[in-house]
Amino acid sequence: MAKDINRRQFLEIAGASVITTAIASTGCSSDKNPVTSEKITTSSNTEIPTDKMTYRINKSTGDKVSLLGYGCMRLPTTSQTSARESEDEIDQEMVNKLTDYAIEHGVNLFDTSPAYCKGKSEHAMGIALSRYPRDKYFVSTKLSNFSPDTQTHDGSIAMYHNSLKELQVDYIDYYLLHGIGMGGLDAFNQRYVNNGLLDFLMEERKAGRIRNLGFSYHGDFELFNYIMEHQDQYKFDFVLYQINYVDWKYSNAEYIYNQLESHGISVLIMEPLLGGRLSKLPQHLAQKLQEKRPEKSIASWAFRFCGSLPNTLSVLSGMTYMEHLQDNILSYSPLEPCSDSELELLQNVAQQFMEFPLIPCTACQYCMPCKYGIDIPGIFAHYNKCVNEGNNPPNNQDPNYAKARRAFLVGYDRSVPKLRQASHCIGCNECVSHCPQGIRIPQKLSDIDAYVEKLKTEKF
Repeated sequence: MAKDINRRQFLEIAGASVITTAIASTGCSSDKNPVTSEKITTSSNTEIPTDKMTYRINKSTGDKVSLLGYGCMRLPTTSQTSARESEDEIDQEMVNKLTDYAIEHGVNLFDTSPAYCKGKSEHAMGIALSRYPRDKYFVSTKLSNFSPDTQTHDGSIAMYHNSLKELQVDYIDYYLLHGIGMGGLDAFNQRYVNNGLLDFLMEERKAGRIRNLGFSYHGDFELFNYIMEHQDQYKFDFVLYQINYVDWKYSNAEYIYNQLESHGISVLIMEPLLGGRLSKLPQHLAQKLQEKRPEKSIASWAFRFCGSLPNTLSVLSGMTYMEHLQDNILSYSPLEPCSDSELELLQNVAQQFMEFPLIPCTACQYCMPCKYGIDIPGIFAHYNKCVNEGNNPPNNQDPNYAKARRAFLVGYDRSVPKLRQASHCIGCNECVSHCPQGIRIPQKLSDIDAYVEKLKTEKF
């Protein structure tokens, strides 16, 4: 089945230099001994308990779900990189090891998709999880029918049955319509309504082969409100949405969360670290959090914020490396909810974070592949990294100009091959409709290219 999937729609194409994106997403270096770019003090100095995980009760089924959910879109490869960006084979032994550690420490929700890891995530997780009794874990996967050949009634049903096969299960605990909102109402109807798929899935839920039916959302208020107006018909059990302490006030997160809570719909959270950017804050912002909790990681603040929301069922994190898994487990073993003063601090950090000229790319790769070969996430990752590190001087009068100029230009050529740089964008705009963050991608690429040319010509 996987070989028939349209790779553009699965948004999982990798190419030269996309390891840059992996670094931005996970906070890890790209060498053979990956370490976090933001030191995790707790994992090395604190014993990680096996019996302290915080759980939430699913209102629909009574499931006792771990607050930390394992996102399986960045499984490790044999080259110790993320399978989301690398063409290397998944390291099944390490996947098993991470799964064992997660379950041993109380994690019981594992979220995957036929789209993840070049179509190999479900298979790898089926091997890892099938070694446990079926009541030991909850599995979540998606109907990722982005390509036209999988949007037919038979094509979508075949994808659904293939997920059961790959995961080695006879029922799915949490099943999602994948990526609702991209393409608006027309795409929603085409993928799920007009072909009878939503009716089929609701019948599968009645039969018990789907225990909870939901959707992941990437869109504006209009389609979301339309779906909520039809909730009496669909009776969705949960929704997966991007929530973090920056998006809470500066995007749609607070509104979506409150609407779901008012409709009695549980929330699964994705992007708690905003594509890794909330684990690698600018130093002056990181210092504010470190002064408050010096023994904890910067990333732990983002996880505590999401866990402090009472309607959160689970917070999904794509964890490639053991140190990330350990630190995230500590954040919820048990959860220490954010106090009012801490929430106020996080909103202050969020406000200052938004003042930085960062590009709100989460490295989801929904814009990829670019048919002109441009490494869009890699370019944005390098630019954001230089902004965070102060290596984007506004002009040659800046005292740090020479050092910063060299760091930007040399790093750009090292992380993004010349043929994949922003200068090759022709402004076709095909990528724009695929971006969940609403980034005007061609304009941003043009701005970065102009900045690069300025640095090349304005030496002193």
